[in-house]
Amino acid sequence: MDSKFFSPNSDFSLLGTQHIAVVLFFILTGYVLIRWAKQRRPETQHTVGIVMACIISISVISYTVIKIFEGPFDVQKDLPLHLCNFLGLTIPIFAVLRKYWMYEIIVFWILAGTAQGVFTPDLDEGFPHYRFFKYWLEHAGLVLFIVYASAVYGMRPKFKSIIKAFGAIQIYLIFILGVNALIGSNYLFLMRKPDHTSLLDVLGEWPYYILVEELLILPFFLIIYGAFKAIDMLSERSRVNRSGRVEA
Repeated sequence: MDSKFFSPNSDFSLLGTQHIAVVLFFILTGYVLIRWAKQRRPETQHTVGIVMACIISISVISYTVIKIFEGPFDVQKDLPLHLCNFLGLTIPIFAVLRKYWMYEIIVFWILAGTAQGVFTPDLDEGFPHYRFFKYWLEHAGLVLFIVYASAVYGMRPKFKSIIKAFGAIQIYLIFILGVNALIGSNYLFLMRKPDHTSLLDVLGEWPYYILVEELLILPFFLIIYGAFKAIDMLSERSRVNRSGRVEA
């Protein structure tokens, strides 16, 4: 189609104007949305969470549909099986059910994996290309959603959540290995490194970079868990200080 929405471009660059602008947009949006939601009833908070999750999921589905009809669609590359795509498709289930065991898994998957895509995006197309919108709704949207769930729903990971999240990612890796073997794909880059330059280049050759990634997962999860504990400690200290000043 003769439209800027579909026409390829290479306007996006790491730490360029569009990158900084879109990150600031999601930070500001998240701040305002969370402040607003905290003052609303639980039913409204729940509805907002569902809407956010559905927007993320629709962006992934729409992208796949566009690829099928606009082309080229390659089953070895374009199925929504990379981790962020999978999270984007399944996040509405958590948004509706709000099961704690789901939160225990996705909070680590998103903050350890998807968040990296916000700061080091694998993206060439800039605004207003459809892949630009899909990428940021998916990556920044997932980060915003899990922050929303933590701040508004009051959910927090436990130490044992680290083990659950690590075990779950192993199951998903085995599933993707089976898919790759079946259709000759390279989802999650488990069969070879990506053709373009990536962080995997500093982790060694195949299959050693996969082992290095596995070793890095637990430290990342521990840092995330520690960040939650630190935030809660600071919040509690601030609450106590405010309470002391009021009593005085």
